[in-house]
Amino acid sequence: MTARIAKINRETKETKIDLEINLDGTGESDVKTGLAFFDHMLDQIARHGLFDLKLHCDGDLAIDAHHTVEDCGLALGEAIKTALGDKRGIRRYGHAYVPMDECLSRVALDLSNRPYTVWNVKFTLDRLGENMETELFGHFFESLAQNAGMTLHCDNLRGENNHHIVESVFKAFAKALRMATEFDDRALGQLPSTKGML
Repeated sequence: MTARIAKINRETKETKIDLEINLDGTGESDVKTGLAFFDHMLDQIARHGLFDLKLHCDGDLAIDAHHTVEDCGLALGEAIKTALGDKRGIRRYGHAYVPMDECLSRVALDLSNRPYTVWNVKFTLDRLGENMETELFGHFFESLAQNAGMTLHCDNLRGENNHHIVESVFKAFAKALRMATEFDDRALGQLPSTKGML
């Protein structure tokens, strides 16, 4: 089996990103974005999806976190799409429910090459950590789905603690993406589409 690894180097006037992902990894992560809370969330994707993820971003955080979060989403989406190749034999669809104490979140996704995002997650705080605005989490997933060619639905079904809410979403995304990218033993070599293409 060919290794499903992608390396992305993305540089703009706002950010410089070096990213590598191995979809068949063990959950190792090396994430440095300058946003400690965001790093913690990206680590959840690697750990719970069993993806090896290296992501270093040097962004214009003196302005705010927007460009860093957006561009990391775009780069990660591009890397996922690149690493998947022609998608033959994968499950394509993934879903997960993740509880975290009082909180329950659900993520469902389709690696359809039709980007669309539904973000049904509400917060009662404007930011988490020192400089991570909560409104940026939805923008991160929207950017990721756009470049990954992914239909993505994220729903927080219940929850009170804002940290629990967002962390349960990131963990559910990791589990759902792991399911969707796994090979289906009954469909090896087959394209998971009746259209003949994805």
